[in-house]
Amino acid sequence: MSIIYRSDIKISTDQFIDVLKRSTLAERRPVDDRDRIEKMLQHGNIIITAWKGDLLIGVSRALTDFSFCCYLSDLAVDKTFQKQGIGKELIRLTHEVAGKNATLILLAAPKAVEYYPKIAMEQFKDCFIIRRKSN
Repeated sequence: MSIIYRSDIKISTDQFIDVLKRSTLAERRPVDDRDRIEKMLQHGNIIITAWKGDLLIGVSRALTDFSFCCYLSDLAVDKTFQKQGIGKELIRLTHEVAGKNATLILLAAPKAVEYYPKIAMEQFKDCFIIRRKSN
């Protein structure tokens, strides 16, 4: 059974939390705060999903203006399915939906820092953030 990518499906909060837990991203997301996860899904204006049959195995959640920039906030792939090009394809599709004129931006999770240069993403050192006040 092949992997199917979709941009036209709304996933549930439970599905999102489940795939975050099956990836390494749950360590860095508020998976115990359903209200916050629901808001994350409601306000992400690009959500690309990867499916193996009925099982959600990957998700890309991004915020964009569809013209200048696209912030890829969440990229999660079930650990069982990693190293098969799923993350790379989710990124490609996210950028395609955002528009090729939009710059795709992401902040790498510590465990993924080595991954992004391998898929030809340029590392940009001049990034600045203001940390959230609470988890």
